[in-house]
Amino acid sequence: MLNFLIWYLTLTLLGWLTFPLVYRLFPALTDRGYSLARTFGLLVWGYAFWMLASLGIAQNNIGGILLGLAILGGLSIRAARTVDSLQSTVNWLKENQRLIFTIEALFFIAFAFMAFIRAANPDATGTEKPMELAFINAILRSPTLPPNDPWLSGYSISYYHFGYILTAMIAKITATAGSVAFNLMIALVFALAAIGSFGILYNLLAKDENHASRITSHALLAPLFLLLIANLEGLLEVLRQRGVLLASNFWAWLNIKDLVNAPQQTGWVPERFWWWWRASRVVQDYDLVGNFREVIDEFPFFSFLLGDLHPHVLSLPFVLLAIAVALNIFLGGWRGKTNIFITELSISKTGLFITALVLGGLAFLNTWDILIAAALVAAAYTLHRVHKFGWSWLRLEDFLLFGFVSGIAATLLYLPFYLGFSSQAGGILPNLINPTRGAHLWIMFGTLLPPIFFWTIYLWRAKKQAVNWKFGFALAVGLPLALWLFSWLLGWLATITQADFSTFFLQSQGVESFGDLLHLASLRRVDYLGSLLTLSLLLFSATAFLTGTSRLESDAEAPSSTHHSSSFILLLVLLGTLLVIAPEFVYLRDQFGSRMNTIFKFYYQAWILWSLAAAYGTATLLRNLRGAWDWAFRIFIAILIIAGLSYPVLSLPTKTNNFVPPSGLTLDSAAYIARSNPEEANAITWLQSALDGIIAEAVGGSYTGYARISTNTGLQSVLGWPGHESQWRGGGEEIGSRQADIETLYTSSDWVTVQMIIDTYSIRYIYVGHLERTTYFVDEGKFERFLEPVFNQGSVTIYEVP
Repeated sequence: MLNFLIWYLTLTLLGWLTFPLVYRLFPALTDRGYSLARTFGLLVWGYAFWMLASLGIAQNNIGGILLGLAILGGLSIRAARTVDSLQSTVNWLKENQRLIFTIEALFFIAFAFMAFIRAANPDATGTEKPMELAFINAILRSPTLPPNDPWLSGYSISYYHFGYILTAMIAKITATAGSVAFNLMIALVFALAAIGSFGILYNLLAKDENHASRITSHALLAPLFLLLIANLEGLLEVLRQRGVLLASNFWAWLNIKDLVNAPQQTGWVPERFWWWWRASRVVQDYDLVGNFREVIDEFPFFSFLLGDLHPHVLSLPFVLLAIAVALNIFLGGWRGKTNIFITELSISKTGLFITALVLGGLAFLNTWDILIAAALVAAAYTLHRVHKFGWSWLRLEDFLLFGFVSGIAATLLYLPFYLGFSSQAGGILPNLINPTRGAHLWIMFGTLLPPIFFWTIYLWRAKKQAVNWKFGFALAVGLPLALWLFSWLLGWLATITQADFSTFFLQSQGVESFGDLLHLASLRRVDYLGSLLTLSLLLFSATAFLTGTSRLESDAEAPSSTHHSSSFILLLVLLGTLLVIAPEFVYLRDQFGSRMNTIFKFYYQAWILWSLAAAYGTATLLRNLRGAWDWAFRIFIAILIIAGLSYPVLSLPTKTNNFVPPSGLTLDSAAYIARSNPEEANAITWLQSALDGIIAEAVGGSYTGYARISTNTGLQSVLGWPGHESQWRGGGEEIGSRQADIETLYTSSDWVTVQMIIDTYSIRYIYVGHLERTTYFVDEGKFERFLEPVFNQGSVTIYEVP
């Protein structure tokens, strides 16, 4: 509780410290950036600290962190330095007390809600939680930046790790243990995303009307759709458990794993072990001979339920910050000129810098987010130009120029990160045989798509937006066709450039020629046409309305125009659709060898964009529909929300043991070690206060209990999870023979050989515990003869190299 309160107060004070700065920087937003203050302050603070430490100007300690905070405070003071600016800020605060109270209450409730859930289910075990905790502890322990890689001694982290630096920064300044900071950061991200999404929708609705209380209540739909509403798999679990449609072939037709089999007994709550996991795997890919390939389709609530502090979760508030930056540009903020070589951008230098700071921060947080964020910001800038000058080919130049300049600036601002970063990404591959079934797409996004479709129908029927039917139809038909042809062109080129692999692939699919593959794959795509029709309809409506946008009479009209707000939401719908349609035809090449990871990251980004669009569409229809249509829509949206909330309502008690964990509530993600293995917990405590040094421990596979000592102490081990290190570095070159060397270290009786290994990796501590003894035939006698046991308790001994 004390750690929770300290974090809450720290982030609240950070928000108040940052508000004069965001008030100055976001003039086009009705809330003047108040809902973004904490997130923006954390970004600027973290960037200043990281850059100073990376350049060697500051150390990774309290002094360096306070120096970064002082820079943020100086910028905020400078923003409010004039009497007029300070008075304007004070007046705004007095006039918007209802909004301020709502945001503050929402932040506290969301932070407390998720902290309570984490306290009931705190352990950093399973999935990739150990990796995330290892990064936090390693950064806390690293004297400088870039931080040490906890699982590969002698190297720094080669991963987008800015979120873990921010976590460790808050942990260090609040004197919070890394194991506690792990869970508090999950709660903080949830709370920041809640107020960030609220703020975006509030700013959009405020351009449509002036009824403050109704705007505030409707803006709460954004965090509801983004963070709490789930996909429809939870509802299907209930129906399956209740025996609905048990006698029909519906479940066999749907063909979602686990739901095909009938439950052992009927009830309301599914009783299958980890039944809630299936919601993140509703898209089912099978090759042409029936082999299953797993696809990940996470959504925000699943992420918070699972409790993984992964980059796609850590970046969530900052993605919303990028959307707010795009909205500020779209509404006419940062007016001015910036000369770029022989041309100029219609944005101030301050606006361009803030855009680059946010985009670069996203790439450092979760590199997958940079492309869509840059596209959104560039498109928002372009649409603002459309409202001033109308559509022409010059708008394409606006989009490309702004995207290029902001992208280059973002890269330069975070250059130290890129100098030490490598990736497993290796180009684009065609998706020839695995289109998504329409049923699976609607189960995944069925709680978001209906409000979007109803809202676009309302725009058309109420003539709220001009429509360019021809261009919309051309894109809706032309883009999928172009992507399909491009995918088969890539496939055909592969038969020429990689003939052996192509032959192997054709044989694995049970076909003899490329033509046979084309025939069977095309039949499957026609059979799965529902998803493509859905996405094409979204492309059609979003593009037809967007390109129907015409020039406004004056800039003064833009900030208060419903026409303007609708255009921005249509842009979110369009970009979300592009994200979902892309992996229907192509995917990014990585070590997984399938579209699994591309679907995972793209669908997650699409959920963010579409959830805001669904919330805006719902709010608009609730505000404008009348009579029977109003009542019909209210009943429908209530049913939809209930369906979307069925998953969180049922999964939370399952995951938290009805909120009564066997060992009590705690935010300490490592507390389970003391319960299950107190001797190891004591050894970890000893190492946490011991002098720095490289540690040897047992090496094993990913998603296991291996690397647990480096994970919980922050010390570098010779090697942690080899599979993950290979993913982060795009191969195993840096790993070399480490795994075999560690086995030799433990098993060999030849001290000369062991000493060479110790010298090669500069090992200081050798850990011998239960896992080491069960993994290797440990020859412990050599350690006893030549090394000093500095810790010995029960089955655990730690030897130190002189």
